[in-house]
Amino acid sequence: MKAENIFGKSLTELKEITLSLKLPSYTSLQLSNWLYKKHIGSFDEMSDLSKQARKILTDNFSIQKSPPSKMQVSQDGTCKYLFPVKENKYVESVYIPDRNRHTLCISSQVGCKMDCVFCMTGKQGFQGNLSPGEILNQLSSLPERDHITNIVFMGMGEPLANVENVIRSIEIMTAGYGFEWSASRITISTIGMLPGLIRIIQETNCHIAISLHSPFEDERQKLIPVERFFPVKKVIDYLKKNQIKRRRRISIEYIMFRDVNDTLRHVNGITRLLNGLNCRINLIRYHEIQGVPMKSSSDETILRFKNRLNEKGILTTIRASRGQDISAACGMLSTRSDRASRSKQV
Repeated sequence: MKAENIFGKSLTELKEITLSLKLPSYTSLQLSNWLYKKHIGSFDEMSDLSKQARKILTDNFSIQKSPPSKMQVSQDGTCKYLFPVKENKYVESVYIPDRNRHTLCISSQVGCKMDCVFCMTGKQGFQGNLSPGEILNQLSSLPERDHITNIVFMGMGEPLANVENVIRSIEIMTAGYGFEWSASRITISTIGMLPGLIRIIQETNCHIAISLHSPFEDERQKLIPVERFFPVKKVIDYLKKNQIKRRRRISIEYIMFRDVNDTLRHVNGITRLLNGLNCRINLIRYHEIQGVPMKSSSDETILRFKNRLNEKGILTTIRASRGQDISAACGMLSTRSDRASRSKQV
């Protein structure tokens, strides 16, 4: 039986572990220093721990960190990494360098159960939640780790369907004993699972990105089935009432589908829905995936849509597509083929 992974434990948990193993109380801080600041991969590397302490830890716990098993590089410099998680499962992470901003897009689940019609990850199905250690490994084991300036939870999975482990990973990312990241450099994207969103608002200072894609309930439900359970209007109303309590940025993600959600009627609907919410809108070109007949709106339509929203007083920008040639762009992440190919090799 594989020993429990100590990587991904909070300082509180490390204190409980060292206490249970009858190690000196200061050992917990030594552990966090080695795990989250020096990024080591074995207890033997912890040179300021006694040999006895290292043996006790080795006998009871493991440090389960994995470098990426595969890398693809886009023509635009975007890098997509494949990380092994659990048994014969994988997730993808995307590193996006751009002048002075270097963003890491990380995954929170293997696959996704939200079944959004336009998303390749959803077509893969759901194989499990990532643990805090598996989430953090995508940052700690990334070759470009020291160059990253921003983190976005926009990879595989719905972060708020794994909210407990996402919050635990954010604690370690932002804590003084951990990676010491500013919460203002972390954004969590969600289709609007309200119970999880409430926890994120109350327990973190991270920025929020809401996937909208249509301001109309019936249309959005066809694109995002979870609209039936968590209507986006209730999500937006909650944000309007609670945004002031913490200084955070609210973004609205809006994928542009030709002849589906790109009309003046949609501009007016968005304006009514977002009235009173301090936010910005990111318009995103749809990246076609196999088996889905939808097309992206034309560049001219997207630009006109942006200008109309700006005229309505809503700050709106068009997000540049990155990594499309290696299936690393928005909605294109999937490890179904990687899992299948490795199963054949076994």
